[in-house]
Amino acid sequence: MKKFFILFATICCWHITNTDACTSLLAGRGATTDGSTFITYAADSHTLYGSLVYIPAAHYPENTMFEVKEWDTGKPLGHIPQVESTYAVMGNMNEYQLSITESTWGGRPELVDTTGIIDYGSLMFITLQRAKTAREAIKVMTDLVKKHGYYSSGESFSIADPNEVWIMEMIGKGVHNKGAVWVAVRIPDDCISAHANQARIHTFPLDDKDNCVYSPDVISFAREKGYFDGLNKDFSFANAYAPADFGALRGCEARVWSFFRKFNNTMDDYLSYINGESKTPIPLYVKPNRKLSAQDMKDAMRDHFENTPFDMTQDVGAGPFKVPYRFRPMTFTVDSVEYTQERAIATQQTGFTLVAQMRNWLPDAVGGVLWFGVDDTNTCVYIPIYCSATEVPECFNPKNGSLYKLSWTSAFWIHNWVANMAYARYNYMIKDIRPVQQQLENEFNTWQPSIEKAAIDLYKNDKDAAIRFLTTYSVAQAQRSTARWKELGEYLMVKYLDGNIKRERDGQFMDNGYGLPESPEFPGYSEEYYRAVAKDAGERLKVRF
Repeated sequence: MKKFFILFATICCWHITNTDACTSLLAGRGATTDGSTFITYAADSHTLYGSLVYIPAAHYPENTMFEVKEWDTGKPLGHIPQVESTYAVMGNMNEYQLSITESTWGGRPELVDTTGIIDYGSLMFITLQRAKTAREAIKVMTDLVKKHGYYSSGESFSIADPNEVWIMEMIGKGVHNKGAVWVAVRIPDDCISAHANQARIHTFPLDDKDNCVYSPDVISFAREKGYFDGLNKDFSFANAYAPADFGALRGCEARVWSFFRKFNNTMDDYLSYINGESKTPIPLYVKPNRKLSAQDMKDAMRDHFENTPFDMTQDVGAGPFKVPYRFRPMTFTVDSVEYTQERAIATQQTGFTLVAQMRNWLPDAVGGVLWFGVDDTNTCVYIPIYCSATEVPECFNPKNGSLYKLSWTSAFWIHNWVANMAYARYNYMIKDIRPVQQQLENEFNTWQPSIEKAAIDLYKNDKDAAIRFLTTYSVAQAQRSTARWKELGEYLMVKYLDGNIKRERDGQFMDNGYGLPESPEFPGYSEEYYRAVAKDAGERLKVRF
């Protein structure tokens, strides 16, 4: 018998992560401009340091054990048998273009099994090392929790490969009741979908195994617990295991609604649902009125409900500079009345974000692109990191800085510096940020065909050479964009110093003709702000003579 090995979890490099407020958007290959499949992710957390983790493929001796640590906290949960061989994983995509993301919805608290070994984060990254396709991933994930127990609360998973896109929702069965109840639905090729911290699967086809699979007890367990007593055909997974309150509608489902509304003109019919006035839920998926590109998916991640009734720039909470952000907590009380803040897709506390692009007509090494960014999706730059890359750029290295140690070579800290400056003077600074962001992303989009042609030419004769080429390109673009973002931050600091705006001509700051700075602009505040100040403190501030 071979020696008994203990393998410590390499996937737990993100030690303190609390990604329990995330957004994922999905698109089938028939809904996209070039036949790609897409899923996105915003790993939103107040304690997550945005970085990129690479797990190389490996082979293990017989009887090797894998130590599972909770992704959110680093807490050891137990050991499971390791498989003989694992696949390489770059971030949330593996070498076969399989991608998995998530959002947490919690659900019924009594169903959390604190004796389980597999938490939602470990479930994703263990599966990425063991599965090649979305269907295989669903089996690996459900087998793991059945055998070892599910430690986390309710979760939605986006699971996609170059051909198919699925949503799987899962919740445990309570302490000492090993396993989970779950359902997985394939998103039709010509449709888009989304989930954002609220269970999205209501009724589902009970006899369509090609497009829907579920645990055998998903309905009977709900009956046993008293969550459901109707006909099987009327069973709603979401209503049984995660009944939505007003906060779930406005803070979670509204994000799905806003994404759908960009590409489907029937969404205003569901406004009453978002406001808690109707019980007709938003569909799990819709057919878009046009096909989406990778850039469309990136831009959709930058949403603040613009041009909707929930537009965050259109109330006094936006302040004088139209800031589409609300700092926590999400609710507040005035005169015994409780109010809620809007919670948009783009939010300030994102650790990292991605758009996973998968293409079935290209070799896996070339077809899978993890468009990766850090911090706020609105002000990040999505960098092309190919799934075959074997090196993490220094700017995304988990050891380069931390939440308690600022590093001027860390993309996370550079992007946070820029974003936090913008939160103070948003309507001015975003006009300087957006052109740089668009220039970088447009360059990546323009270069992508030629880069991939060169990689494919190499791949035909030397796969390893193609992988080295794509690795070098991915690393170089990450480093280049981070350096450019640091230059942008320096420019913003200079231009907006002390609340003034330095004057510019032809891209240069102006001087007075004698080598000294030209007098800056004093932009003041918006009329709405001045009116509010006059109403609140007008008598004190009024000019009397």
